[in-house]
Parts: sequence; C-alpha cells; structure tokens
Amino acid sequence: MINYFNNKFVIFLMGPTASGKSRLAMHLRKYLPVELISVDSALIYKTMDIGTAKPSSIELLKHPHRLINLVDPSDLYSVFDFRRDVIQAIEEILYMNKIPLLVGGTMLYYYILLHGISILPTANIELRNRLLYYHQISGKTFLHQYLSCVDRESANIIHPNDIHRIVRALEVYLLTGNKMSVLKKTVSNSFPYKVIQFALIPEKKFLYHQITIRFYHMLHQGFEYEVRKLFYRSDLNIKSPAIQCIGYRHMWLYFLNNISYNDMIYRSIISTRQFAKKQMTWLKNWNNLHILSDNNINILTSKVLNWIYLYYC
Repeated sequence: MINYFNNKFVIFLMGPTASGKSRLAMHLRKYLPVELISVDSALIYKTMDIGTAKPSSIELLKHPHRLINLVDPSDLYSVFDFRRDVIQAIEEILYMNKIPLLVGGTMLYYYILLHGISILPTANIELRNRLLYYHQISGKTFLHQYLSCVDRESANIIHPNDIHRIVRALEVYLLTGNKMSVLKKTVSNSFPYKVIQFALIPEKKFLYHQITIRFYHMLHQGFEYEVRKLFYRSDLNIKSPAIQCIGYRHMWLYFLNNISYNDMIYRSIISTRQFAKKQMTWLKNWNNLHILSDNNINILTSKVLNWIYLYYC
C-alpha cells in the first residue's frame, strides 16, 4: 500500500447507479491509504439497506464508510447538512494523513462541493408541519398561490403540485424574511481542496443488465419485508423524502394496491435506468474528469493508480 504523497488531495469516484463504484472504492483500499466517504442521498437512512444497495454489514466492517446510516427515515437531511458533514469528514481524514475518497452517485452533492451552495436556513420541522397542515385543509393550490404573493420568481419555476419545493420556498421566506430566489444567488465558498475526479461509466447495455439483476437480487434478499416495516410506521408516508427513493415508492404503491407486483418490479427497474441516464447526463458536462469504462476490477484499479501517481506522487 502507498503511504506517502507529495500533496494532500481528495478523490472523487462518481458514476451511475449499479456501475460498481463501491466495489472499486473498497478494492482501492488495498493499494491506497484512503478513507471512504459516501456521497449518496439514500445511504444516509438507517434501516434502508437492501433497496439502497448499501454495502453489507461485513463490507462496512472491513471498509468503513462515513456518512452512511446517519438519520432515521423520518428525519430530514439537506444538502447543507451534507456539505457540513462531508467537509468535517475530509478535514478529519486529512489530519490522519490519509486520502479522503468520496464515492457515490448523488451528483448534486458533488456539484455543491465544487461550486458552493446558496446560503439558506436549515429545515424547521414545526414550520414545515404547519405549512403541510394548511395544504391539507385549504386545498392543493393554496400554498402555491401564497408563494406567488411573496416570491413570484420561485413560484414561476416550481410546479403547483411539487409540494416539497413549495413548502421549502415558503419555509425560507418565513424564517428569513427574504425570498428564496434571492438567497439562492448567495453562494458559500467553493471546494477548498485539490481533487482528482474519476467517473465509472460502463457500456449502457451492460449497465442496464446490471440494474435488472441487482433489483431481482434485492427482492431475493428481502426488500419487500424491509419496506413493509417502514410501511407500518405512523410517521412515514409515500410523500416522505426517504420513501421517494427509487424502489421504495414503487413498493409502497404496491402495498396500497395501486399497482400490481409485476408493475412494481417493472417501474422500479425503469426508474433506476432513467436515474442512471440522468447521472450520465450530469457527467457528460463535467470538467476535469477521468473516465473509467472497463469491467475488470484490476484494470480499473491500475488506471486509477496510474493517474494518481502521475498527479500526486
């Protein structure tokens, strides 16, 4: 294993879902003094293990990941929370004279790390619940109309049915007295570290096949039982952010008898493919990116090591 470098730096390992990012990241620990940080908005939830393709408990023991199992599925976790937590994790790892390796597919998280983030207040659960109560008793368009009165620019770009974004915009206005459309233009500091970026992007046919195989494997592992335990909780519903994760919302619809079991499988796989396509669209326009496309773990590892040696040894 390498144990010396001329400079401190951070590694990004991005890519679409089911591309094998986590497997590669864990394999790299044989050759690099890296500590892993998850960059995945689904892996933050406790008890949501199978449907999020979370590394197994044995894998996590061998290869600990930071920012996994942070919050209960009923809790809110914003991009601001992520940026704060990941910067802290990076600082701790660099202090240990190791390399932070950020691995995951939530492209928005990587983007706000590199480019900064708007200075907006953190979530206020009491205020959100009050706004949702008004939404229930006053009709579906009430909150959007209210938003139009206080922040027309935000209202114009948020669909009237997108209740989560409407509530967030109103929450920001009521907490700060300022429009969300104005505050979003105020950006915090960009990423203060040297970074080398990789993207694992397999051939599309291979990736889609992997997505299908993985979902059937999730079902075999007990995914239905995992979601059913969440379904019986009184503090969760299909609109909860955690349940909006792919697969979970489809299984929820199946439990509600809104779709058949076969439809649940079909929609979950198709939604995952669509999500992978969006991730790859992000990466097409990404700057300073080293593309990895091989399916052989040893070849991928060799390419990563060669690039890192070139830049930082």
